[in-house]
Amino acid sequence: MPKKAAELGALQVNRLTKPGAHAVGGVAGLQLKINDAGARSWVLRAMVAGKRRDMGLGGFPDVPLADARQKAREARSKIDAGQDPIQERQATRSASAAARARAKTFAQCVEAFMKAKSGEWKNAKHRAQWQSTLDTHCAPIGNVLVKDIDLAQVLTVLEPIWQTTTETASRLRGRIETVLDWATARGYRTGDNPARWRGHLDQLLAKPRKIKKVKHQPALKVDDAGSFMVALRKVEGMSARALELAMLAAARSGEVRGARWPEIDLQAKVWTVPAERMKAKKEHRVALSKQAVTLLKALPKIEGTDLLFPGRKVEQPLSDMSLTACMRRMGFRDAEGRMCVPHGCRSTFRDWAAERTNYPREMAEMALAHTIESAVEAAYRRGDLLAKRAAMMQAWADFCDKPRPPR
Repeated sequence: MPKKAAELGALQVNRLTKPGAHAVGGVAGLQLKINDAGARSWVLRAMVAGKRRDMGLGGFPDVPLADARQKAREARSKIDAGQDPIQERQATRSASAAARARAKTFAQCVEAFMKAKSGEWKNAKHRAQWQSTLDTHCAPIGNVLVKDIDLAQVLTVLEPIWQTTTETASRLRGRIETVLDWATARGYRTGDNPARWRGHLDQLLAKPRKIKKVKHQPALKVDDAGSFMVALRKVEGMSARALELAMLAAARSGEVRGARWPEIDLQAKVWTVPAERMKAKKEHRVALSKQAVTLLKALPKIEGTDLLFPGRKVEQPLSDMSLTACMRRMGFRDAEGRMCVPHGCRSTFRDWAAERTNYPREMAEMALAHTIESAVEAAYRRGDLLAKRAAMMQAWADFCDKPRPPR
């Protein structure tokens, strides 16, 4: 039998300073190891699963002799029962490390999500809007671990603004839902998303369309379209010409400002706006009227750019405010007395088509490049009615050529 180590007392252990392994007795295999630098730590040497193993029990004197013996006895009991205390401890540490890695706050997830999705934003402004709404309104849950975010906390963020700024609150809800979905996919949380709408928050919060006050963009009155075009054609400058094309094509300001000559086919009288510049991310063909073609033929082609309407820096388009400023200076107001804006010209076209013509609703919607809400209708509609839309856009341009007194 191996010689049993003498059981040392606390004072004797404290006097051990020589580098090496010192058996302290009391539990078989319990040793105090001292390295060359004088650091001391407890080790239990034992046979585990047929192999001699050293199991660390902590440093001395942080772990006193009595505690080291107690730890050693517990480890021995597990070994005698056929368990591997070293492996168990490694598993516990691994699980603890994994839990720490998954312990992400909502604010940390927002930051990581924004970085991961950086290539998906339509533009810097869209990204900034996401970041701003999340930063501004989600402070109450910013430091909460995403695994702990529940319905009550989501409502803490949404309820204070749901009735007053419904559109912002609705967008915020969707963004919180997206971040939490991302966190679930990353393994930071489990279970249902507490920010989901259908079958969940729709039972607790008023439907946005029921409480949202729709505020349309200030638009020209239909009977002011002719007077506006007469006045606009007297205004010089790129902004005025861009605004004129936007009016004739019922196009969005961004589509016009970003228009490039390769997109224009004057012979076919078609302007093809690529998908990346469309709101719905789908290529859109614009039927050009004779007036629009005349306007385009008169535009100068600027050296160093293929933009139709370059800004002060020829490689960059006009700013959005340039068209707005041009329209404001003209002084036209809507039916409520508000100063008209470029985007409102699309509403003027839509009102004209509905009130003054027999053109089908879907044709006007297609001219505006609106997304088809009905999935069934979208599935069956293959063409874009370009030939029929050409007649409608010509009728619109002719209408804009004739000033008329208000009704």
